[in-house]
Order: sequence, then C-alpha cells, then structure tokens
Amino acid sequence: MDLEALWLTLRLAASTTAILLLIALPLAWWIASGHGMARALVQAVVALPLVLPPTVLGFYLLIAMGPLTAPGRLLIRIVGHPLAFSFEGLLIGSVLYSLPFAVQPLVAGFEAVERGYIETAAGLGASPTRLFFSIVLPMARASLLTSTVLTFTHTVGEFGVVLMLGGNIPGATRTLSISLYDLVQDGNYVAANRTALALIAFAMAALVVIYLLPSVRRSDGRQADVVR
Repeated sequence: MDLEALWLTLRLAASTTAILLLIALPLAWWIASGHGMARALVQAVVALPLVLPPTVLGFYLLIAMGPLTAPGRLLIRIVGHPLAFSFEGLLIGSVLYSLPFAVQPLVAGFEAVERGYIETAAGLGASPTRLFFSIVLPMARASLLTSTVLTFTHTVGEFGVVLMLGGNIPGATRTLSISLYDLVQDGNYVAANRTALALIAFAMAALVVIYLLPSVRRSDGRQADVVR
C-alpha cells in the first residue's frame, strides 16, 4: 500500500471532518428549527452534492479557484499560488462534497429531540447557546457521532472531486482512491487488491459503528429506566 497516499488521505479526511463539524452544527440546528421556503432552499443546496456527479462539482470548483475568475485571482493573491492541484484545493472540494453527510444526520438528530425539554429550558431562562450545548447536543450525541463517522469515511473514499481538483501529485494530492486507480491502470492487481481491501475494511468498520448506535441507545434507555 502507498503509505504516503494513506497519510494524505487520513489528513484530508480529518481536516474535512473538523471543518465540517464547525459548519454543520449551527447549520443543522437552523434547519431543524426553521421552516418555510428559505429552509427548503438551504436543504436543497446542502443535498445537491448527493445528486450531482462529483466531476460537475470538481469542474466548477476548478474554474472558480483558477485565474479565470475574480474570486480565483483573489485567492491566488491571498494564498500565493493557485488552489487547484494543491492540498488546500482538495480540502475545499472535500468540504463541499461531504457537506450533506455532515449536516443531514445532525438535522435528523436535532429534530428528534423532545421539544418539551427545549421549551422548559428556555422558560427557565437558558440562553440559546446554553440550551444548545446543555440540552440539544447531548441528546443528539448519537447523531453527532454518525455525522463524524460518515463525513470521515466519505472523504476517505472520494475519487471524482479529488481527481478533478488535485490530479495525481504524489505527496500533495494523490489519495488512496487515486493510488488504487493508478495501480489498476498499471495492471498491478495484487497491490490494487490490497488497497481496495483496506478501503473496504475501513468502510465496513465505520458502518458497524453507525449501526451499533441504536442498540447502544436502547441499552442506555433501559439502564436509565432501571435506575429510575
């Protein structure tokens, strides 16, 4: 296995997950608490990467971050180099492409929180910030874990956006999925099989964690009932 590609993939996934959690928590809470056309429009924008071919997103990001557009030229002046075909460019693409995997589990978790707890805490004078961190987030912790695992795992498996934005630069933009593609193109099926099996094992482990969460929640609920 390409250890350099493995390290780059893990660094990209960890960075993407950290950034997306900062974005997804307030965004998901706003969506879960809102209503009307604005909410529906934001939800549609968030979910768009789920139905768009990744190459479409990668193409427009490639244009937007290049010297042909005003935002691209501004970014080049700020960063000092084009973001396309760099780790920073991959990070921007990964954040946008994995956005629904971070936001949607949190929206479902926040919507499932019993509104009576929120109304009671608000009636007792809790500020919106304290209400969110003391009531809502602890009660939606399983959804937070699901969001984290899905975002990280989805980023590990990205291919189309990574290929469009980063190409195949060893140590800079070559992730495990790109490395696997190269191995197949070179006819090195033994090494390709090892890389593919590692990716399958990682994805399977992440899904097991996610599907174990309902049983853990039920177990916690039964224990709480016994204590009461």
